Amino acid sequence: MRTYEGDFDARDLRVAVVVSRFNETISKRLLDGAIDSLLRHGASEDNLSVTWVPGAYELPLAADRVASSGTVDAVVCLGAVIRGETAHFEYVAGGAASGIAEVTLRTGVPVTFGVLTTESSEQAEDRAGGKMGNKGAEAALAAVEMANLLAALPKPDQPI
Repeated sequence: MRTYEGDFDARDLRVAVVVSRFNETISKRLLDGAIDSLLRHGASEDNLSVTWVPGAYELPLAADRVASSGTVDAVVCLGAVIRGETAHFEYVAGGAASGIAEVTLRTGVPVTFGVLTTESSEQAEDRAGGKMGNKGAEAALAAVEMANLLAALPKPDQPI
């Protein structure tokens, strides 16, 4: 039996991070966690890029452009959508999630979802380096693991 797994070695990977400027205080903390995690796992600053977009809803379009460029092995999407008093939260969070999933399936490039969808600013702070860890760091590691897993898996025209 063959077993396929990715690892967390980012030494040879080119990783793009796409970040939402809305709720920038939280997004910046997620970005700091992602970059720190990538560097601690061997990534070179020369192989990292950061792209800022206005909000979480715009993440999929920028992620699609970067993933389709052929210049990256993985994309990490980061942001924070905090529930307010209207249905806007559902549209933004749902659009970001489904759009990011569509990009990764269409391009074959791992695009991870590091977008916080919280009920309050306090919950977002807890997940952006607070008592619940840093979800940006987790999304970065997931991107590294998936990029390495895809490199290890047989190509579509090869038998498993």
